[in-house]
Amino acid sequence: MPSTKTNSATVGRRIRKVRVEKGLTLQQLGDLVALSGSQISLLESGKREPKLGTLMQIAEALGVEVSALLSSAPLDERDSLEVALEEASKSDLYRSLGLPVFKINKSVPNDVLENMLGLYRELVRRESETIATPEEARRVNTELRNTMRELNNHLPEVEKAAADILKVSGQLAGSALSHSAVARMAKHMGFEIIHVDDLPHSARSLTDIENGIIYLPPASIPGGHGLRALALQAMAHRVLGHTAPTSYADFLKQRLEINYFSSAVLMPRDEAVSFVKNAMDAKDLAVEDFRDAFGVTHETAAMRLTNIMTSEFDIRMHFIRTGGQGEILKAYENDGFPLPRDVTGSIEGQQICKHFPGRAAFEQRERTTEYYQYTDTPVGTFWGTAQIGQTATSDFSISVGVPYADAKWFRGRFTELRRQSTCPDENCCRRPDPELASKWSNKFWPSATAHVHILAPLPSGTFPGIDDNEVYKFLEKHS
Repeated sequence: MPSTKTNSATVGRRIRKVRVEKGLTLQQLGDLVALSGSQISLLESGKREPKLGTLMQIAEALGVEVSALLSSAPLDERDSLEVALEEASKSDLYRSLGLPVFKINKSVPNDVLENMLGLYRELVRRESETIATPEEARRVNTELRNTMRELNNHLPEVEKAAADILKVSGQLAGSALSHSAVARMAKHMGFEIIHVDDLPHSARSLTDIENGIIYLPPASIPGGHGLRALALQAMAHRVLGHTAPTSYADFLKQRLEINYFSSAVLMPRDEAVSFVKNAMDAKDLAVEDFRDAFGVTHETAAMRLTNIMTSEFDIRMHFIRTGGQGEILKAYENDGFPLPRDVTGSIEGQQICKHFPGRAAFEQRERTTEYYQYTDTPVGTFWGTAQIGQTATSDFSISVGVPYADAKWFRGRFTELRRQSTCPDENCCRRPDPELASKWSNKFWPSATAHVHILAPLPSGTFPGIDDNEVYKFLEKHS
C-alpha cells in the first residue's frame, strides 16, 4: 500500500552524504527537525522508512530539494553495489536460504560484492521462471480477488494518495482531468511525459527512472486504456512506493493498485460520490452518465462504482468484463452473483452463462446504448446492465449489476427483459439440443481456434509479461 519510499537505503545514504557535506552531526540535524540523533541514524541506515513530511523537514534543514533525497539513482558504483546487496539480504528468498547476513564494510572489495550480487540475481531469475505460468497466475488472481471482496473493493490509502496528488494538478473541481493537469502531476513527481511510436510490444508504457521520463504511445490504446490513465498508472508506482515485484502475486497486487489509483485520480472520490448520490436521489443512476461526466472509459466508470457503492451507500454489486466468446476476462462481486468457478475457485477464462447480460448483450443489433435485463438465478434475481466495446482484435462487454431490491436506484430498472439461468446446471446453456445432437453427433470434425495465450508462457523478465531485451534496446535507443 502507499508509502513515500523509493528506496529507503538510498534515501538514507543521500541524507548522510548531504549532512556530512554541511558539517552537521546526527544530533545537530535531529535538533533542526525535532528528532533524536538515534532516529536520524535509523533513517540514514535505511532501517526506518522516512515519511514524506519528515523528508520535507530534513530537506529544508539541509537546504536541498526533496527530489534530491528521493532520487533512486545510487551515489556511485560502490554505493550501488552495497544498496543492492543490502536489499537482497532482506528479501524472503535470501532468508529462505538460512545463510547469515553478510556484513559489508570498506575492506570488502567491489568484485566480491559483484560476485555475491550476481549469484543472488541468478537465483532470483531461476526462481522467477516458475512464477509466470498460467496456473500460478490463476491461483494468485483468485487470492487477490478474494482479498478485494473482503475489502469491498475499497482501498482508503490509495484513495488518499490520489487525493494528495490531485492537489498539485491545478485541476478545477467538477471538470474532467486534463492532459495538462496530468503533465503537471508528472513534473511534480520528477517526470517528463514523452510520446513515442516504437514502445516495446509487450509494454503499454515505460518509465525511464534514471532520466525521469515516462514513455507513452502517441494515441489511446484500443480497449479502454487512455493516455491519461497510462501516465497516471506509470506515476502510481512511485506515489505508492512500489519496488520491483518479487513474485507474481506482488506484480498483480501492484497492477491492481495502479489501476485503482488512476481511476481515483480521474474520478475523485468526493466528486464521484456526489454524482452518484444525486443520480440515486433521482433514481436515475447509469454507468454511461458516470462515464461521460468524468471523460473516462465505460470500464473505468463501472469499476469505480464498485469502489464506492458499498463503502458509501451500502449497496453490493458485481462487475464482469466478458470476452467475445463468453469468457471472463476480469470480474468482481460482493453481492453473491453466481460467477462460474473451476475446482480451484478461479474464474478467469470461465464461460459465463449465455443468459447473463454480459453475453445476452452480444445478441443485440443496437450496441451503442446500454443493455438492461433481469436475471433469475438459483441464488436470487439480479438486475444488470451491459455495454459492448471493441478492441483492435475482438469484441468485449462490460456488465454491472445488483440484487433485485437495489435495482430501484438505476436507470433501466423498468426493462421487461428477463432471463432465467440455472447454471452451473449443464442443462441451462451448455448441453446441446437433444434433437440436434442426435442428428449431427459423430458427423463432423471442426478445426478449433487455438487460444495461444492460454498455452504460451509469459516472457520471463524482471516484470512478468515484459520482454527485458526489447526494453533495454528501446531505452538505449532513446537515451
